[in-house]
Amino acid sequence: MSYSDKAAERGEPGYVWRSGQDRRLAMIQQWSDLNGRVLDNGCGLGTYLEAFGRTNPAAERFGLEIEFDRAMVALKHADGIALGVGEFLPFADNSFDAILSNEVIEHVADDRAYVTEMVRVSKPAGRMFIFCPNRWYPVEQHGIYWRGDYKFGNIPLVNYLPDSLRNRLAPHVRTYTPATLRALFDDLPVRVLHHGRIFGGYDNIAHRWPRTGSFIRRSLYSAEQSPLSAFGLSHFLVVEKAPKAT
Repeated sequence: MSYSDKAAERGEPGYVWRSGQDRRLAMIQQWSDLNGRVLDNGCGLGTYLEAFGRTNPAAERFGLEIEFDRAMVALKHADGIALGVGEFLPFADNSFDAILSNEVIEHVADDRAYVTEMVRVSKPAGRMFIFCPNRWYPVEQHGIYWRGDYKFGNIPLVNYLPDSLRNRLAPHVRTYTPATLRALFDDLPVRVLHHGRIFGGYDNIAHRWPRTGSFIRRSLYSAEQSPLSAFGLSHFLVVEKAPKAT
């Protein structure tokens, strides 16, 4: 299958690095210096691993990826890439200082097992960074199934439907409310350091119409500090594993 053929099952990896990715990297850097051992849990083509290397060349960078062809591309940006799924991370307990999950958790078979494994392989006081779809963003970006056929593209208002209807149209991808995302960490040894909802980079608009794109960005980024953040594109959750008892 081509990358586009995998869109329903896996999502599309980041093919290029643009302002939206720069902004997410800066958000991560507010909470971590990215020293030590870093894992991108669902690394795609390795775009964030490459960026981590630019930020801190001394960091040990590892990735996990389910698709072999993507993993081989990512390998040139990392100290190692493991082929597998996030529910069964092939790493020892207490291995990583920082773990990124960028728009991946919504695609995995078992999201609770996925976060449990992230916590297991994090070092005490290690930090985990999760970006994932917000239920109340007005557009479903992962396409839908209609009469048995997958329709790729942005579909408005799908996620505003009741679960029974929404999940028939988009059984291949989850979205999260603040409560459902944080509930995944119930009874795990972590504390939440930050939880917000953010808007996207809108780079295509900014490229075609720079003034319009700049206005949209300024307006929506300001809205992240208001109740309008409820309609943001993605959650940004930062959790920290409990340090060892002394």
